[in-house]
Amino acid sequence: MEFSSKLLEKAVNEMAQLPGIGKRTALRLVLHLLKQPSEQTHYLSQALTTMRDDVKFCKNCHNISDVEVCEICSNTSRNHKIICVVEDIRDVMAIENTNQFKGIYHVLGGKISPIDGVGPSQLNISTLVSKVKMGVIDEIIFALSSTMEGDTTNFYVYKQLKEFNVKTSTIARGIAVGDELEYADEVTLGRSIVQRVPFEISLKNN
Repeated sequence: MEFSSKLLEKAVNEMAQLPGIGKRTALRLVLHLLKQPSEQTHYLSQALTTMRDDVKFCKNCHNISDVEVCEICSNTSRNHKIICVVEDIRDVMAIENTNQFKGIYHVLGGKISPIDGVGPSQLNISTLVSKVKMGVIDEIIFALSSTMEGDTTNFYVYKQLKEFNVKTSTIARGIAVGDELEYADEVTLGRSIVQRVPFEISLKNN
């Protein structure tokens, strides 16, 4: 792809680094920005810079937040004895949209995937184990996507928690095998949480 401007080329190359954005889509987005008032582009760049510099991760659940403890963890009306284990913030948002879960979350920050070089030590697993060790958690709900990596991660975390007196369950398989949680419709996802099953039963069914 030939560019008439080095500045345009650099902008397109940076935009193309975003997931799912190829060079042609990046060019279309950059040209769109050039057609907008300069203030709009400045607002966008400022919002991205501020987010990158100032965003925090909740010290309790690792969810993305503006403050040290996110709004969900600081909400006293939620059940802090039930923890829903998810991959990332997109899953938190998906489950929250169902209005069916009133506990709190624990964001792992990914899934175990040897092919991608992601091992257990790179995920927020140890902090979850520490919470359970304190003896104040009644139930852990595994709500990772029903993929091979998701099931592997669920089983690994389950083994770390097995020695403690805590109930473990997993969302019902209303979510098709291989589906990512964030793409499930709200009704199906909400029903899967409400109709969750003991994790041991899910192992027998696999």
